[in-house]
Amino acid sequence: MAGNYFGVLVSDPWLQNQFTQVELRSLKSHFLTMRRETGSLTLGDLPSRMSKLKNVGENLTEDERAAFLHDSYQNLGDEVDFELFLRVYLNLQAHATSRMGKGAKNSSAFLKSPTSTLLHTISESEKASYVGHINNYLGEDSFLKKFLPIDPSTNDLFEIAKDGVLICKLINVAVPGTIDERAINTKTVLNPWERNENHTLCLNSAKAIGCTVVNIGTQDFIEGRRHLVLGVISQIIKIQLLADLDLKKTPQLVELVDDNQDVEELMSLPPEKILLRWMNFHLKKTEYRKTVTNFSSDVKDGEAYAYLLNVLAPEHSNPSTLVVRDPFKRATLVLEHADRMGCKRYLTAKDIVEGSPNLNLAFVAHIFQHRNGLSTPEKPVSFLDVSPDEAQISREENAFRFWINSLGVATYINNVFEDVRNGWVLLEALDKVSPGIVNWKIANKPPIKMPFKKVENCNQVVKIGKQLKFSLVNIAGNDIVQGNKKLILAYLWQLMRFNMLQLLKYLRSYSIGKEFTDSDILDWANTKVKSTGSQTCMKSFKPRIVNWRLVTKGQTVEDQRSCGSSDSDIGNQLETSSNSTTYDTESESSTD
Repeated sequence: MAGNYFGVLVSDPWLQNQFTQVELRSLKSHFLTMRRETGSLTLGDLPSRMSKLKNVGENLTEDERAAFLHDSYQNLGDEVDFELFLRVYLNLQAHATSRMGKGAKNSSAFLKSPTSTLLHTISESEKASYVGHINNYLGEDSFLKKFLPIDPSTNDLFEIAKDGVLICKLINVAVPGTIDERAINTKTVLNPWERNENHTLCLNSAKAIGCTVVNIGTQDFIEGRRHLVLGVISQIIKIQLLADLDLKKTPQLVELVDDNQDVEELMSLPPEKILLRWMNFHLKKTEYRKTVTNFSSDVKDGEAYAYLLNVLAPEHSNPSTLVVRDPFKRATLVLEHADRMGCKRYLTAKDIVEGSPNLNLAFVAHIFQHRNGLSTPEKPVSFLDVSPDEAQISREENAFRFWINSLGVATYINNVFEDVRNGWVLLEALDKVSPGIVNWKIANKPPIKMPFKKVENCNQVVKIGKQLKFSLVNIAGNDIVQGNKKLILAYLWQLMRFNMLQLLKYLRSYSIGKEFTDSDILDWANTKVKSTGSQTCMKSFKPRIVNWRLVTKGQTVEDQRSCGSSDSDIGNQLETSSNSTTYDTESESSTD
């Protein structure tokens, strides 16, 4: 199916590069609908017809759109083709953005959009930093070493990323084992199908580790859209750098809190917040009296860095760092201190002074990895010990968190069990999976202080689940509010399964609307496995928790005697049962 996809093409290359393929498909659909409704479409028709378009429709009234077009175009009776429609859209979008500071609606949400078509410039400093990271971590890769090191002053990064191999390898550096590298096509010259397979693999894997890749498609990698490719790379590197900011991986973080209740709060915080708390923990030991709340304006004078590094590595300190008044000179001395510690630079003095949030975050995260300055707990931390059941729940929470974030919901999930308790995130996920199914008029938007408002949201979540035919026996809205882990996981598993089945239904056009079942998926999987020559066969998605050789018909010894069994026969049966208690996994391997 991927081989038949060519994307939406525009004759003007500049115009083509202003949009992602997802945006082009959406705008093309809107354009065709408008033209179909009116028979023909003129410039004068656009103000009333563009009300449903995101940003343009939300941030400009019809009168404002009409006034702008009247001032911009001489003849409003001219017929509009698709390319002219795109140019009008871009002009209106730029006009809406210029009005953002004057009260335009949803301006903050728009500015936060990671793939907005207005944000096409890239930071050369960020590119150079990420190129340095890639050269350092992938320089010895057997396939990529012939392309590395990359020169940060060129655009070679985006050319090398076009075949998808680089990003797949980078994902495995960030979260080892995410991709089976045998699945990556690594030939010197890839055909379009192989290249598309790599792009699909890296996008799906990026979603799995928690990257937001909404509005990014395989065509965007093929065309080398710099701002989108760099956006994905920056998220992957950020995930790698923040991986250690977890109590299970770094139990020393317990030093940041006083009691178990604070520990639970710490465990629910996103990694960036934990990093800020760690930084402020050390700054309290110094004469620095401010609290750092961000990685931009609060660190741009370099003073917080100077005090932090003096605490972590006093043997490398330079007294001049806290004496100089020029922020740029202080930032330079801070980086020299970091170099003496052995920390790789992720930024320049100019980046510190300008308050680059991404690069400052990367810099602090790397300092934490290299030297966190925390003491090892003298005794094992009891609340970090997990039972096998809790470990399984943790793995499932991880998977569902990645999945929900990959849907592109407005609220980012850091901890499933905490963040779904008000019901709002689940309503957002439901609306993504089944658009229009949520009644937003009765939904309560965060922040929600009254508990019964949370219950109302969660009651609607349960009600919608029943509409979708989920099995929700003994699950009520209050169970979600109370954070019942097993019931929340049960709901999310069914929601994710529904989403996957819907996706399969849409992909398999020859199914003619047929609803897929578990048996259909098992049949397909077994057919694929059999085609490789393997005799392995899956019978169910559920784990084999019962060893049926140990299960009897429920007869007692008296029952067996009444049926005519002798004492020796009964003894032999009991001995056989006793010998069968060891599970023979080898003989069962054909059914895994």
